[in-house]
Amino acid sequence: MKVFVFVLSLISLGFADDEINSRYFPKSFKFAVANAATQIEGGWLEDGKTESIWDHFAHTHPEKIGDHSTPDIACDSYHKYKEDVAMVKAMGLDYYRLSIAWTRILPTGYPDKINQAGVQYYKNLFAELKAVNVEPMVTLYHWDLPQALEDELGGWLNETVADLFAEYARVCFELFKDDVKMWITINEPKQVCQAGYGSGYYAPGVVSDGIGEYICSKNLIMAHAKAYHIYDNEFRATNQGRVTMVIDTSWSEPGSDSAENQEAAERALQFGFGLYANPIFIGNWPQVVIDRIAQRSELEGFATSRLPAFTDEEIAYVKGTYDYLGLNHYATKMVNATADAPIGDPAYWKDISVSTWGKPEWPNGAGDWFSVVPWGLRHLLVWLKKTYGDVEIVITENGLSDTTGIIEDDHRISYYQGYLSACLDAIYEDGVNLSTYTAWSIIDDWEWTSGYGIFLGMHYVNFTDPERTRIPRKSAGWFTNMVKTRCLVDTCTE
Repeated sequence: MKVFVFVLSLISLGFADDEINSRYFPKSFKFAVANAATQIEGGWLEDGKTESIWDHFAHTHPEKIGDHSTPDIACDSYHKYKEDVAMVKAMGLDYYRLSIAWTRILPTGYPDKINQAGVQYYKNLFAELKAVNVEPMVTLYHWDLPQALEDELGGWLNETVADLFAEYARVCFELFKDDVKMWITINEPKQVCQAGYGSGYYAPGVVSDGIGEYICSKNLIMAHAKAYHIYDNEFRATNQGRVTMVIDTSWSEPGSDSAENQEAAERALQFGFGLYANPIFIGNWPQVVIDRIAQRSELEGFATSRLPAFTDEEIAYVKGTYDYLGLNHYATKMVNATADAPIGDPAYWKDISVSTWGKPEWPNGAGDWFSVVPWGLRHLLVWLKKTYGDVEIVITENGLSDTTGIIEDDHRISYYQGYLSACLDAIYEDGVNLSTYTAWSIIDDWEWTSGYGIFLGMHYVNFTDPERTRIPRKSAGWFTNMVKTRCLVDTCTE
């Protein structure tokens, strides 16, 4: 405990040199919290739901989950959704971001059979939100592909799955057209592809480094574009909703002002964020990604680039398929130029070939990759504006993990205060069109390969209690007051 208190002190001290912005949030600014179906719902085979790739992964490879747990029950939100909505209401939030489980709506993965019990669950959830004047922000795909589509088709390595996702999206757009105005097609394609079909660290555990993740990336982008066009052509005129893909990225800070380090940091951003954003916001893959993978592929003996090309028709089809820019952000890293990795077996990290590290004075959350650097978010928001224009940005995830789950979480309060201050700086000082901030998360959950071993919630969940009791942490009270006052300090100025 003494060690942990010291770490928390470092996290709090990490903000000591950062002046907290004392301006009010704009009146139009929105606040939200986020969750995902696999992480909170439970009821994994209940009322007609079938197995997803994460259900299968956790059951068949317990050694790949930190505590060997499964999401079978998780927070039991399938039965306790009213309690979750009551917490959202109590915090005075504008949006509740959640995801629909594909396998709860279409048990076979195909649109041949709609599971009415699953539909009713989400209908009830949306009605509960409407009753307390909270808008749902709904993700169609938060990593939980039906296992049947992985078994039968090879998952996201098969372009047919992009068509099936589009059909699933159409079903949801029709079923929930009166309930949802804010849609997200796919959450964090980088994690889906690089961890799921590259390193194999995430479900479905396919190891195909430097090859599989790029095939997956194109198929995911096409799936997103197909769903967007379905909404645009069939539902937008009547329902007036908005659709985008959510992309995650850390901020890459150049290690120095040298041209080489500046270029290396930009390359890291283009391989991380631009790989998915450029086709949607600009058209085609980033040129640096095209050039480097083509060059390395030739030297490795491939007849063509490992990066699947977009046709001219596909470039035109994908470009512009957004109504806002959805951003998940959790970390900053320093980046330096380094010698290109030797030619040999292909790998994503070799294609980038940069050196990254975190400064020793930066506090971390649970995991070294999880750095606490509020100014990194401001730099990232400015880069997004410079790179993609004055597009509306919605922060769809940002939050702090720890390994103890203590109730008196002053470190989390400091984290939110610092990062929200960076948002205000970006809005008022840099003119960034940032409209919404979404905290991850309102409650503790099943954190993928970390299981129940790390905590990000503003409410503690007792996972050893069959009732899955929710208990507010100190941060919940702070965040609630911040939303009410729209101010990060005791006294704000206009």
